[in-house]
Amino acid sequence: QIVKCFRDEDLRADRQPEFTQIDCEMAFVEQEDILNAFEGLTRHLLKTIKGVEVDAFPRISYDEAMRTYGNDKPDIRFGMKFGELNAIAQHKDFNVFNKAALVIGFAVPGGNEYSRKDIDKLIDWVKRPQIGALGIVYVRCNEDGSYKSSVDKFYDQDDLAKWAKGTNAKAGDLICVLSGKTNEVRAQLSALRMELAERLNLRNPKEFAPLWVTDFPLLEWDEDTQCFHAMHHPFTAPKSEQISLLDSDPAAVKADAYDLVLNGNEIGGGSIRIHDKTTQALMFKHLGFTEKEAKSQFGFLMNAFEYGAPPHGGIAFGLDRLVAILGGQETIRDFIAFPKNNSGRDVMIDAPAPIDKAQLDELGLKTK
Repeated sequence: QIVKCFRDEDLRADRQPEFTQIDCEMAFVEQEDILNAFEGLTRHLLKTIKGVEVDAFPRISYDEAMRTYGNDKPDIRFGMKFGELNAIAQHKDFNVFNKAALVIGFAVPGGNEYSRKDIDKLIDWVKRPQIGALGIVYVRCNEDGSYKSSVDKFYDQDDLAKWAKGTNAKAGDLICVLSGKTNEVRAQLSALRMELAERLNLRNPKEFAPLWVTDFPLLEWDEDTQCFHAMHHPFTAPKSEQISLLDSDPAAVKADAYDLVLNGNEIGGGSIRIHDKTTQALMFKHLGFTEKEAKSQFGFLMNAFEYGAPPHGGIAFGLDRLVAILGGQETIRDFIAFPKNNSGRDVMIDAPAPIDKAQLDELGLKTK
């Protein structure tokens, strides 16, 4: 179906509260069937609309995406892949690195041309509250094979050469290194990677680089509530061979979930669904539902499973975002009618507007 949807979540700058979705639910399918069908659709659209031929889409796991790019929707039109440097950066008396959970960096192509003023501006950029990094350790890769870094007091040429190898840096590049808590520092370096790609004009809107991200975690830990939540939704199927891990190591369980990413934007996502009562009950248990709560909220589903349900799965494409990317843009505001602002208001027609008493009476509604 192609259908209008309304988000039941907080508004964000890159999302609209109302959007159009290409939604497909399929019975008696496995993950491979869905990926092949929608990869074919995307390739057809790129060829028909843009005249672009794309080979088979690359596939990477969620863990690999986070390790290599710092986010689960990487733009692969350009390189600047991350290199983890703990083993070659935490052996000297440099406490900033030694006390960090992760030391990570990437090479900026041609970045050695940056002046000290340019680098200071980059450092100021990552220190902004929106990014939250404490600074950047940098290494200049000189044309003569030598290195000049902001931490020469602690690391010698052999150390820096290992950093260059770990980040695939070449002569003339600039290595940028961040350190800190694993998830935080990956997000910070990912933001820096995207900012530098914009400045270096590496995000060509006429180039299209799709990929599948697979094997998402089934559950994620919430520090505030001190319990697990479903990363996608409570009906996503766990990898069948990992179900036994739910009792011993729930964080390690992967889901039969997948996203299609195009030019650094998620354009579609879906999963294979749970279709048996036993697995669904186990899932509710690990999400903190008591048997009574699960029955109260999802009894209709559990009862339906008594009659049998086919193995099934699906995926949904964001039509507005796909059209925007095909149009060379990333914001969907210019590709939908009556876009809303971050407060969910349509500033053109000033909606939503107050409702008068006559309208409420006509509908039999009362306000508190």
